[in-house]
Amino acid sequence: MLTKRKKQTIINDHGVHKSDTGSTEVQIALLTKQITELTGHLKKHAKDNHSRRGLLKMVGKRKKLLDYLSKTNVKSYEKLIKKLGLKK
Repeated sequence: MLTKRKKQTIINDHGVHKSDTGSTEVQIALLTKQITELTGHLKKHAKDNHSRRGLLKMVGKRKKLLDYLSKTNVKSYEKLIKKLGLKK
């Protein structure tokens, strides 16, 4: 679970302005952070299938958002991929 402080730092790093929570870049960054935290949880609790399903839904949503961003704004897509350390 992301705390308010962690979310705010991610928003400040990736957002256009201070209260930018809806842009595609911010949504992708937040999902990426949640995915990494949930992956750590699943390494410890391998049989937690409910959380695994939630993880797969988050990964799918992030992929859709990345596809949308790559079609609409290629420069921002490239920059975000490098910043988050994701594969193309």
